[in-house]
Amino acid sequence: MKTIDVIGIGNALVDQEFEVTDDFLQKHNLKKGMMELIDEDAQNTLIAELSELGELKKQCGGGSAANSLVAFAQFGGNAYYCCKVADDEAGMFYRQDLEQVGIETSLKNQQNPGTTGRCLVMVTPDAERTMRTHLGITADLSTTEIDDHAIAAANYLYIEGYLITSDIARGAIQHAKKVARENDTKLVMTCSDPAMVKFFRDGIDEILDGGVDLMFCNREEAELLTGKEDPQAALSVLLDKADTVAITLGKDGAIIANKERQVHIPGVPVTAIDTNGAGDMFAGAMLYGLTQGMSLENAGRLASHAAAELVTEFGARLDKARQQQLIERVMNAETA
Repeated sequence: MKTIDVIGIGNALVDQEFEVTDDFLQKHNLKKGMMELIDEDAQNTLIAELSELGELKKQCGGGSAANSLVAFAQFGGNAYYCCKVADDEAGMFYRQDLEQVGIETSLKNQQNPGTTGRCLVMVTPDAERTMRTHLGITADLSTTEIDDHAIAAANYLYIEGYLITSDIARGAIQHAKKVARENDTKLVMTCSDPAMVKFFRDGIDEILDGGVDLMFCNREEAELLTGKEDPQAALSVLLDKADTVAITLGKDGAIIANKERQVHIPGVPVTAIDTNGAGDMFAGAMLYGLTQGMSLENAGRLASHAAAELVTEFGARLDKARQQQLIERVMNAETA
């Protein structure tokens, strides 16, 4: 019997956000819009300089899959998260952060020495985010942190693309996929970042090997994966790897398709100040819609509105009250 809507596997990171200028990125040779892994000392050096230039805009629990599951849970879904944190202050903060929104985790039996991972998010005036991440102990996510019973009890297994940077985590993904397939749990993956496709392509191919039920990517990721220069052409290729594909197009909305039909989800006009987590929010909202029996159009519309709402403020998450208002607004507009 399935008792969990979605179980996720992903990194456990504490996000710290700062506003920066393009000059700052150029000065530090930081490629705009990309995530790169750095060591703890290099990250601390950047944070120290940023702290002198301006205030920390936001700190919260993060990680791509975790952000999606928080969105999913706050809409009303039942979620479980497999991750790894250290037995330190940041790790305790991270666990409590998930528990407060009702997400059960595999952390309850963990007591790991080390450092909990942290993601430095630098946001430029055009709302683009550039990230430098020190994974800490989350880089060692292994089969030990994977809850086989929870995977078997879930309708969907959601896999974060960022995990492919770690050989140990890649092994954990393969184990989780095997358990999912043995228990009729649908497979969902998100590319997470163009850098994952560009520099860790073999890992993406491993996740997609044998096919998945649902795939999330943005325009750049889709084009890198397929070698096609437009989303429509990329979509045709990706449908050979996934039963359903959602390609987000920023302000232009999204394309969602399966083998039988395709829908275009219009963008929602807003003034964006921070795009961090927009793709994660889109995935979490769409998954919620699908688990509630919504059509592709309605699930996509909810996801598009949720992502648009998110980018109007700093941070990768919305509060629960705003998400509940979103459901009412989007669904009422649909039935009007």
